[in-house]
Amino acid sequence: MSNRMDKRERSWVLYDVANSAFVMLATSLVPIYYASLAPEGSTDSVTVVWGYTIAIATAIVALLMPFLGSLADYPKNKKKFLVGSIGTGVVACCALALAGAPVAFLVIYVVAEVGYSLSLLFSDAFLVDATTDEKYDAVSSKGYAWGYVGSLIPFGICIALVLLGPGFGLPTATAVKISFLITAAWWVLFSIPILKNVHQKHSKPRTEHAITTSLKGLLGTLKSIVQYKKMLFFLIAFFCYIDGVHTIIKMATAYGTQLGIDSTQMIIALVVTQLVAFPSALAFGKLAGRVGARKMLIVSVIAYALITVYAAFFLATATEFWILAVSVGLFQGGIQALSRSYFSRLIPDKSHSNEYFGFFDIFGKYAAILGPLFMATFELITGSASMGILSLTAMFIIGLVFLILMPKGDEAGT
Repeated sequence: MSNRMDKRERSWVLYDVANSAFVMLATSLVPIYYASLAPEGSTDSVTVVWGYTIAIATAIVALLMPFLGSLADYPKNKKKFLVGSIGTGVVACCALALAGAPVAFLVIYVVAEVGYSLSLLFSDAFLVDATTDEKYDAVSSKGYAWGYVGSLIPFGICIALVLLGPGFGLPTATAVKISFLITAAWWVLFSIPILKNVHQKHSKPRTEHAITTSLKGLLGTLKSIVQYKKMLFFLIAFFCYIDGVHTIIKMATAYGTQLGIDSTQMIIALVVTQLVAFPSALAFGKLAGRVGARKMLIVSVIAYALITVYAAFFLATATEFWILAVSVGLFQGGIQALSRSYFSRLIPDKSHSNEYFGFFDIFGKYAAILGPLFMATFELITGSASMGILSLTAMFIIGLVFLILMPKGDEAGT
């Protein structure tokens, strides 16, 4: 099997480069900027408000995913839905620069997050159209790897504006607003290849009653998942462990801000996370080809469980945040990339890939609701943000159990 990617595979990988710029912005500058918009003397915890905001956005996406995924499986629909979701996310990202009130900013961010998340549903489902079964792990890993590196370019420009702008008479708030526009432009630019070069190869027959048929198809797909024990066990495991992964990614800077860690130090540490994640994601793709994707997922889940324990009991200074950032970088790309490629391999009928990925992503999105809610709720109950982080450890442990207990199969790379 050749390690070189063809035009379609490169184009698919570049969409990870496109959307990762928004991810980097959302996990760094956005929570910090929101905190600056909050009224002085406000008693609302940044972690609590941001956690509930993420949960609301995720709930909306989770409700839409299965149905839109089913409709996207009809001929030529996948590309149309991808264009629509990218457009929604990009416009909302630009609109963040116009929001001056905290509530308005949060509402617009929810719209941007919905557009971004739905675009991932359709781009992930395009993996089965962009490459072959035996290259799922490698191509998916390269997507995450190059996404990490690519996101650093617009992010580096944004950070330079934020950190150096005041010295040249550019207010920090204005620099952040310009950063939203830069991120949106990057998102559009690197979306062009997938829209131009990757086409829907697998589709289900078009019918006159698409909506009714889609609802019936969803029920059939759900029944298939329940009967296919290997996929069911994997989705339960995925639901549990990806809960913690997404929460750590989205809540890290809000948690650090709560602890009083310098925002500049946190941002630089997150850049290091991206740099570490690049070779790590590529390495995970190669190791999965040798020892199997499931074994590498088990290693990653164990590592994340240990990371949450570290964050709960030892994270208090900028240095310790750096250690956390590097540790997350070692496993973040691998666990996400291999989860995507492993699930692609389990899909029994590629013409229904969007339907299956709709359930895959809905498991991930509902899990992403629980994580921020757990953190916010445990902090409210205990008065300690550390206990919120520790609550994620249980999810990793449950996910690990289901990964280990998965029925054996004969799929390649499992």
